[in-house]
Amino acid sequence: EQVQVKRSHTSYYYISLPTWVDCYCQHESGAAVLQLQFLINEGALVTACADDTLHLWNLRQRRPAVLHSLKFNRERITFCHLPFQSKWLYVGTERGNTHIVNIESFILSGYVIMWNKAIELSTKTHPGPVVHLSDSPKDEGKLLIGFEGGTIVQWDLRAKKADFRIYYDEAIHSVSWHHEGKQFMCSHSDGSLTLWNLRNTTKPFQVTFPHGKIQKDGRKESCKPILKVEYKTSRSSEPFVIFSGGLSYDKAGRRPALTIMHGKAITVLEMDYPIVEFMVLCETPYNNEVQDPYAVVVLLEKDLIVVDLTQSNFPVFENPYPMDIHESPVTCTAYFADCPPDIIPILYSIGAKNKKTGYSHKEWPIGGGTWTLGSHTYPEIIITGHADGSIKFWDASAFTLQMLYKLKTSKVFEKPKPGEGRAAELGEEDPFAVQMVSWCPHSRIFCVVGISAHIILYRFSKYDANTQIVSLEVRLQCEPEDIITPSENENNPCFSEPGSHSPQPHHQYPVSPGSRTPDGARDSIPCLKVKDKMVRVPPGYQSDLVIQLLWVDGEPPQQITSLDLNSAYGLLAFGNCNGLAVVDYLQKTVILCISTLDLYGATDPYQRLTRSPRRNRQSTSGKHCMRGLSNFYSDSKKRIRTSYQSLTELTDNQQSIDMERSKSPTSDHVNGHCTSPTSQPCSAGKPRIPMGPEGPRLTRRGPGRPPFRKAQSAACMEISLPVSHTEESRENSFSRSRSSSVSSIDRDTKEAITTLQFGESYGRKSDALPTPCLWVGTSLGVVILIPLSIPTDHEERMEDPVTVGPSGAVQMLKGSVLRFGFLDCNGALIQSPYEVWRDLNAPEDPDRPRRRKLVHFSPSSSQDAFGEGHLAVVCSERQAKVFLMPSQSCLFVHNITESSFVLRADVVSLCNSVCLACFCANGHVMTLSTQQNASKN
Repeated sequence: EQVQVKRSHTSYYYISLPTWVDCYCQHESGAAVLQLQFLINEGALVTACADDTLHLWNLRQRRPAVLHSLKFNRERITFCHLPFQSKWLYVGTERGNTHIVNIESFILSGYVIMWNKAIELSTKTHPGPVVHLSDSPKDEGKLLIGFEGGTIVQWDLRAKKADFRIYYDEAIHSVSWHHEGKQFMCSHSDGSLTLWNLRNTTKPFQVTFPHGKIQKDGRKESCKPILKVEYKTSRSSEPFVIFSGGLSYDKAGRRPALTIMHGKAITVLEMDYPIVEFMVLCETPYNNEVQDPYAVVVLLEKDLIVVDLTQSNFPVFENPYPMDIHESPVTCTAYFADCPPDIIPILYSIGAKNKKTGYSHKEWPIGGGTWTLGSHTYPEIIITGHADGSIKFWDASAFTLQMLYKLKTSKVFEKPKPGEGRAAELGEEDPFAVQMVSWCPHSRIFCVVGISAHIILYRFSKYDANTQIVSLEVRLQCEPEDIITPSENENNPCFSEPGSHSPQPHHQYPVSPGSRTPDGARDSIPCLKVKDKMVRVPPGYQSDLVIQLLWVDGEPPQQITSLDLNSAYGLLAFGNCNGLAVVDYLQKTVILCISTLDLYGATDPYQRLTRSPRRNRQSTSGKHCMRGLSNFYSDSKKRIRTSYQSLTELTDNQQSIDMERSKSPTSDHVNGHCTSPTSQPCSAGKPRIPMGPEGPRLTRRGPGRPPFRKAQSAACMEISLPVSHTEESRENSFSRSRSSSVSSIDRDTKEAITTLQFGESYGRKSDALPTPCLWVGTSLGVVILIPLSIPTDHEERMEDPVTVGPSGAVQMLKGSVLRFGFLDCNGALIQSPYEVWRDLNAPEDPDRPRRRKLVHFSPSSSQDAFGEGHLAVVCSERQAKVFLMPSQSCLFVHNITESSFVLRADVVSLCNSVCLACFCANGHVMTLSTQQNASKN
């Protein structure tokens, strides 16, 4: 069977074959397709369009083309009928006339059945448009014409006269013959079906209201029109009556349905989308034989389903070619090329096991054509995130998309109760909507960012498991001007002695869902509640860690704007407009939680001046606000003078530094104890006190936080240009301004983290060898390089902490930073290191110890000398730069666009060369070669 699929509001159609879309045809006129008619076994198709044009398509050639077109200038086409093995096409019009077209020459024959000839001369009313045309099963020379007004005429084509006429009070929508040609059935606008016998055409033989219930007063309730009916006979059972519509009006918003009447049984199949058309698949194409229907193909607005009529419960066939990628609206996409060759088969096998039950056991009934593979020799996967929190993996290696695996992220959380949570307070309709994804195909670690400021990390396993979801809660509300310095006699764990902080086991610190500040604002609670019970998870992607940002003083957490993970390092980094956090997902700890401002150290490219903070909303904390305001001016001067000191410049005199910084509200956590409340600590565990050979470095935060904050004050920082500013800083200061005045630089701003990337690089100019680093890009065009110290031994990696130390390396570009890429000095693309996948739920094998197998791509591996370094390609909204590492000197600058800006960018390998690909807001795609840049070194 070949099935033709039309789109009523568009100008194209599909021919459905095993590859789903085997033939795609587009009408040049752009007119909507109203009807399709196959020339069965002849490889041709007739299309009727909304511009009243008929087209004859040749489907036998490689690229289908229009052979003939016929335009109706004075009449509008309403219905077409092409009998099996006939050379005459019957065309009904809005005026009620019927024209006959020769299918071979595709011209009008001149034979026209005028509406006033078809009806009786005594009839004074117009019968309406032609809504049905069909030839009699008993005699192909008899044509049945149905008019919308309720008139039915059987016209003798040879004698050119009417055999009989039927007049009915209700409007007609469709007509279907019994195969013997002695009866036919009509569907009407009042939800009724009428059965007519040709022996007596004065009144219907039977009238039924399939969904019309008798009310208490004895009247039948009103029903919707039955838009189409099919009357099919069967040798082994009673006839089938299949129709769409006809439901009662008693329920508002009722879903569209297809009704199957088989004997006395009535089955209603509800659909997810409105029904466009349906057709019954039968064992024979001849209308004068017993039909023996076996399936119904239903075309919906956004789907195509096939119902099995051979089983009593009428199950649907499993569709091997999903029609609608937008089952739930797509909120993000990601494309991965050259994936490991085994990833597609394993995803497909796991996805097949998790599919719904209840499908028909028979094969998909639509056949024909051959399977056509794409020209690509490498596996390609597209991942789509959806508004309902679902994730879909698609095989894009061939010409069509094949869904491999579906993951529902909402299963990690408790179902929000009505009126609770962030969705209720912020009016969020889709609290689980996916914002971005990050996937490592080699380690099969998958990370999802949701709109409710949550991150879910998944690991892949071929075995089911009982697991309890681990959760980390992070306070990333870092605004220095919002913080009031506590008094010396207040108990604040942030200012305790270093010795009081000892490493502790990793725990989840639960927070009461009803946590409130003294003034009644929500505080220290996440937007969603993670399931706290042991759950059974099937094979596939299983949740390993959930990270949630917390409410702070009645303010919801800001949405996450950037994400990156690295399986070789076991680290995950994310940021938003408040700051940056780095999580060790192997140890389930937060190793860094810091504001963007504190990342700069002494190398801040902007001079930031403070303004008076806004008045606190709640008067209950006025005493603390006044105390903070009294010290605000002196602290501000001290902050501008000393507080942006680079962390790498700390001396061994830790006590003096702590005493000095405890007086200022803008210093930071160093080595596990708090030296400032600027960056709010996370509630994910006790602080550690790692002491590296180079002195103290920044590590993860403790659970404490200053108890006094000016709720909602958000005293803003003004950014003005430093005395020795660069072109990029000047550009960024003015480019986002809403005003053309000079004072426009004195505006409120929040510098968001826009991109992150882990990789092997040189964290400092003095480094001789590459080490793990985190590249950070911000919305102000700033690039910050953060070196990481990661234990290399397997046992040490699972026990010792990862230390982080900002290096002070800062670069500037025009516009928000979008992407990083790394090349060796020969211009070859350097891949990030990764961990080889291992199944943590697999049975233990004593011969194969469970050790992490890491694959590194060192930039010095292909070099004769380690000192040659590598190239870093950085792309922003308007500019691209190439830096030589470790000297950090800029080798090349290119202004990508002045009239638009870049939306997405990536450093990719195409045709054995590396280039920077950019997609601009004006729709242009630009590629910049990096080979010349590499040769300049």
